[in-house]
Amino acid sequence: MKNNIYFETIKCDDFEIFNLDFHNKRVANTIGLNINLQEYIYPLSEELLRCKVTYNDFEVINVEYFVYKKREINSFKLIFDNKISYSKKYLDRENLDNLFLQKEDCDEIIIVKNGIVTDTSIANIAIFYDDVWITSKNCILKGTTRARLLEEKFLIEKDISIEMLQKASKIALMNAMIGFDIKENYSFKV
Repeated sequence: MKNNIYFETIKCDDFEIFNLDFHNKRVANTIGLNINLQEYIYPLSEELLRCKVTYNDFEVINVEYFVYKKREINSFKLIFDNKISYSKKYLDRENLDNLFLQKEDCDEIIIVKNGIVTDTSIANIAIFYDDVWITSKNCILKGTTRARLLEEKFLIEKDISIEMLQKASKIALMNAMIGFDIKENYSFKV
């Protein structure tokens, strides 16, 4: 039996652990076991840290902490790939990393699968369109921040076409580290 390796990226700031319930739910959905990540995470700094919990189908393997510095992302290259799959947060991100290498002179990519906008290489995406925040119903990975904002009814799920993306008045990237990061000055390249 193949032993898959997964990871969770968890925000820790000033000794506080963020969004832990949603990370625990994703781990449970990934491997079918209820592991309480709180038992493994001990941030020993008041700095903003990216906690990386690596686990397999049976147990937590490793916990690491990295000082976090946010990447500036303002330009996007649309990448068309109908085969990309990343439904679980696998440690092996080779397929995503290979798509990211196609970003050319842009800061990040936006993956379009079967004509529908999905995600970036590191975050879920939302667009402000028709006075509501919409996130892709067909995201590649169901992120924890996305799940929380859907539960709070801040976001709605809907297919996002390229035309909708281009007509949106603003977009937002969301992941565990950056929360809901709104971009008003950005550009796309096809």
